[in-house]
Amino acid sequence: MNHEDLSYGGASTSPRGEEFLRRGAEFVVDPGRRLVSIKFGRTVTFADIERYARRLRLNPSFQPEYSEIVDLTEVEELDLQADEFLKLADKIDPFSPVAKRAFVVRTLVQSHAARMHKVLRTQRNIEIFRSIEEAERWVAL
Repeated sequence: MNHEDLSYGGASTSPRGEEFLRRGAEFVVDPGRRLVSIKFGRTVTFADIERYARRLRLNPSFQPEYSEIVDLTEVEELDLQADEFLKLADKIDPFSPVAKRAFVVRTLVQSHAARMHKVLRTQRNIEIFRSIEEAERWVAL
């Protein structure tokens, strides 16, 4: 597994191969499960998501067809404008249209952000869940 932290301008990799993102966000690339899991921290900006996509593309274990589980449950501030949602969906998103994408949310704001991404991506294999377990079951199908 490869786990990344995108902290302040770069990323650091733990001894276990984990990578940690800025503001406590981190992601894991698990080639065995063909899955990327990302957990965002309290604040998420366009730059944070752009940095995540860039680091993911550079990760030698990542394949665009992998599934993704996005954990937004700790996000309190989502600083994204309408044009940034469009840019993320159209230009920055590193995943293939065939990749299964699961968003895990706790609040209406988190759910709205996940729905925006689902609407803006032409693929229909994006779903929103209330627990990691539900998301993992769906992705594994």
